[in-house]
Amino acid sequence: REWAMKTSIVFLLCISVFPGFSQGRVVREDETGFAECNVFFPGQVPPEGFTEPFHVKICQQYNKEPRFATLYSTKDKVPLYSAFKFTKPAQSEEENWLVEPQIDDPENDLHEMVREADIGGTVANLGANQALTSDYVDSGYERGLLNPSLLNEEDFQVATYTLTNAVPLSPALSESWHRDVGKVVEQALIPHCSKTDHLYLLAGAIPSSVRVKGKVSVPESLWLAACCDVPGGWSLGLVKKVSDENGLTDLTVSELEKQLLPGVHLFKSNCGEDKKSREKREAISPIVRQIRSEEQVGKSKNHKTKESGLVGKLVGIITTPFVKLLDLLIYVFGQLVKFVFYLLWLVVKRVVGTILNGVYGLWIGMVSYLKAASMVLISIPIDIGRVIIHIFLGFLQIVQDVLSLTYRILRIPMGFVLHLAAFPYHTICAIPSVLKDVATGIGGTFLLVIDATTAVLNGFYYLARLIVKRFVPKGFSDD
Repeated sequence: REWAMKTSIVFLLCISVFPGFSQGRVVREDETGFAECNVFFPGQVPPEGFTEPFHVKICQQYNKEPRFATLYSTKDKVPLYSAFKFTKPAQSEEENWLVEPQIDDPENDLHEMVREADIGGTVANLGANQALTSDYVDSGYERGLLNPSLLNEEDFQVATYTLTNAVPLSPALSESWHRDVGKVVEQALIPHCSKTDHLYLLAGAIPSSVRVKGKVSVPESLWLAACCDVPGGWSLGLVKKVSDENGLTDLTVSELEKQLLPGVHLFKSNCGEDKKSREKREAISPIVRQIRSEEQVGKSKNHKTKESGLVGKLVGIITTPFVKLLDLLIYVFGQLVKFVFYLLWLVVKRVVGTILNGVYGLWIGMVSYLKAASMVLISIPIDIGRVIIHIFLGFLQIVQDVLSLTYRILRIPMGFVLHLAAFPYHTICAIPSVLKDVATGIGGTFLLVIDATTAVLNGFYYLARLIVKRFVPKGFSDD
């Protein structure tokens, strides 16, 4: 419970610091039904018959998600109904009341719910069309939620605390209404609806001529309509008169619609207004009557308690000092026990922590050793495999080289081989012939030189004789 309360407080702080998380969008006339909040009605069809110009549709949102829908009367300054689904019973209730600026000032830029204290002078005609906190101060009435916060949790619960979801109720009636609705939903409606997410709830108020401070209408009746929209489903209506805070009447939805505005139709296709629905309603009605009888018994007990209140007060005055002393002793003893257990807890925590740290260190060491050993053992077959692979690859390389050499040898022509083998023999045998040819060549050359020299000398001799015959006289030549 303490955790849930802290959670709720955190949610409310988020609203205060970040008001943009909470939105109560006024639905425009050109939008269908309640826009994105149509999901809170069976078949996404809102009730029919609420057509007055002062009826305003509001899609109540939180954290940018629709939470429930509200039809608000700016004339009576109270909601006529709020449509919602059961989420989960709340563990705690924290209040943080919000207002809708657009109801009073449609041209305002604030398109979301805000805290009344944070508005200041930013909204024109604030309070002209809706109730404010000041309307409830010193009025004897409190803000009673149509969509009870106790049937919601977390974001859904925070969203219920808006003045557009509240009607003036006396403290006793407000407590009785919320208690009765909570019991009826949890004990009668939920167990008889096979799919809880198909249980649609409408909680409304019928305004009266009585006004709080001449402004906010006090309801003459509160009502609840439920529809279990499943095959073979059912519907049920409940009414609580303001004049009888402990009374609670169950009836059909058709009978409930007759007590509202003319032409009002709450659920599409009458939501199980048939024989099966009557059988379901007959099973639920005893539970409703039991809750009503418990209310009456509680009222009788409260009356008897008031009669014995004076004696109780006197006894309380006498016994109070002793009770306080006993409470003090119990508190001191409790603190001592708490201190002893805390001390033991610290010792055990320290010892266990030391042991766990040692075990953890030992475990880490063993894991590291096993990891290293495993890596070594794994690497041995890997290295052996690598050596074998290298040997095999070397052998394949040798075979490849031998085959390549053999192939090249086989490609050489046999005639070339024979000629190459006979080359030394022919070379040695040719040497005498070559020497003979060389000697013949040298002798021929020498004879040729002698012949040439003789020819030259004969030429010179013939030339000399010719010159002598030409230029020397004949007598001289005869002499």
